[in-house]
Amino acid sequence: MGKKKLPIIQQVAITDVAAQGKALARIDNFVTFVSNALPGDVVDVQLTRRRKSYQEGYAVNFHALSEKRATPFCEHFGVCGGCRWQDLKYSEQLYYKQKEVSDIFTRIGKVSFPQPKPIIGSASEKFYRNKLEFTFSNRRWLSQEEIREEGKITEKNGLGFHIRSKFDKILDLKNCWLQPEPSNSIRQTIRDFTGSESCTYFDMLNHSGLLRNLIIRTSSPGEVMAVVIFFENDPAAIKKILSHLRDAHPEVTSLMYAINPKANDSIYDLEFLLFSGKDHIIEKMDNLEFRIGPKSFFQTNTDQGLRLYHLVKDYAGLKGNETVYDLYTGTGTIAIFLAGLAGKVIGIESVDEAVNDARMNSSVNNITNTTFICGDIRDVLNEELLAKEGLPDIIVTDPPRAGMHPDVVRSILIAYPEKIVYISCNPATQARDISILSEQYDITRIQPVDMFPQTYHIENIVLLTKK
Repeated sequence: MGKKKLPIIQQVAITDVAAQGKALARIDNFVTFVSNALPGDVVDVQLTRRRKSYQEGYAVNFHALSEKRATPFCEHFGVCGGCRWQDLKYSEQLYYKQKEVSDIFTRIGKVSFPQPKPIIGSASEKFYRNKLEFTFSNRRWLSQEEIREEGKITEKNGLGFHIRSKFDKILDLKNCWLQPEPSNSIRQTIRDFTGSESCTYFDMLNHSGLLRNLIIRTSSPGEVMAVVIFFENDPAAIKKILSHLRDAHPEVTSLMYAINPKANDSIYDLEFLLFSGKDHIIEKMDNLEFRIGPKSFFQTNTDQGLRLYHLVKDYAGLKGNETVYDLYTGTGTIAIFLAGLAGKVIGIESVDEAVNDARMNSSVNNITNTTFICGDIRDVLNEELLAKEGLPDIIVTDPPRAGMHPDVVRSILIAYPEKIVYISCNPATQARDISILSEQYDITRIQPVDMFPQTYHIENIVLLTKK
C-alpha cells in the first residue's frame, strides 16, 4: 500500500515567518510551516509532513493576499533557489529579519541581551552581489508544460542555480538580477558556445561530463574574474572554450580554470590555473585595496561589507596599542581595517591561499603590524600562541555558518580579552556560542545588517564585554 496522503486544511491564516523564511500558521494550536505563503495570506494548505510538534505543507489555493506582498521582478521566481523573498516588500523583509534576531537570542541564547539596534538595510536591492556560482547540468529542470511535451524536448542541458529543495536539478537561467553585468553576458556566452559545440554538461548521478561549475567575481573598480571548473580533463576542449570566452569578453581581467574530478563541489583543494589576464582581481574599500583570488573569502555585498567593517571598527574602540586576534580572517579584510588603529593584529585562517592573499593585502597597503597564521583555529589558538604573541585585548571572530567549534569557544574564554566582536551569517549558531561565552561576558550591543536582500539570510554583529 502507498503512503496515505495528508489532508488539505482550508482557510488558514498565515501569521508570521519562521526559520529559513517559511511562513508560519497555527492550526488547532499546531505549528504549521507553509513553504510558499506570506504573513497576511489566507490559504488552503496541503499538508506534506506531520510530526509530534509541528507539520509542514504548501498553499494550494489563496483566498486573500497579504498587503505585505510585492510583485516579483524575476521570471524565475518561485522555481529558482536564489531569491526566496522577492514577493515580500523590502521593508517587510527587514522587519522579519530584525524580529528573527531577537527571537533567536531569546530562544537559543537564553541570556540577557539589549534590544537589537535597527537593522541596516541595503541601498541596493538588486545587483548587489560581487560573486555568483553556477552549475552545469545535463538534467535541467523541466517545467510542467515541458514535461507534458517531453517527447519534443531536444535540449536538456542547463547552466544556473539549484532548484529549491532539489539538489540534483538545475534551472537554466535566462537572466539573473543578483550580480551586475557582465555576469549574465558571460554565462550566456559560455552557455551558447558550449551548446553549439555539443560539449557535455555534468551528470550528477553518473559523475561524467566536461563542464561542471562557473564562478564569476566582479569588483567595484570594474575588474572581472571568470573561473570555469571542468569535471573531465580534455585539454583541447578546455582551450577552445576558454579562448572563445576570452575573445568574446575582453573585459574579463582574470580568466582561470580548474579540474574537479571529485564527488563533491568543494574548490578549496583544487589547483586553479591561469588562462589569461591576472590570477586575481582587486577590490577597493575606503583607501584600502584587497586582492581576491578564486578561493578567497570576501563579503559578497561590497557596500554592506564596508558598512559592517566600519561597525566592527567602532565596536572595537581601539586606542592604538591593543593586541587584536582576528579569527577566521579570510583574506585579512577586517584585520587590515583594524591594523591602523591597533598595536598589532594576529589573523588566523585555515585556507592557505587566503592567508597568502592576506599577507599580500597587508603588503600592498603598507601595513606592517599584522601577522597571519594558517591552520585550524582549534589547534592554533593555544597557550603557545598566547605566550608568543601576547594575550588579546580584543578578539574579532567571523566564523562560517556552522559557528565556532566548542574548543575554539573555550580557547577564547581562556584568552579572556576585554572585548569580543562576534560577526555571524547565522544568528542561531552565534546565539549558541554566545550562551557559552556568557559565563564571562555580557552582551553590550546587537546590530543586524542586511547583506542579502530578497532572501531570509541575515548578518549580525554582537559586542561582548567582560562582566
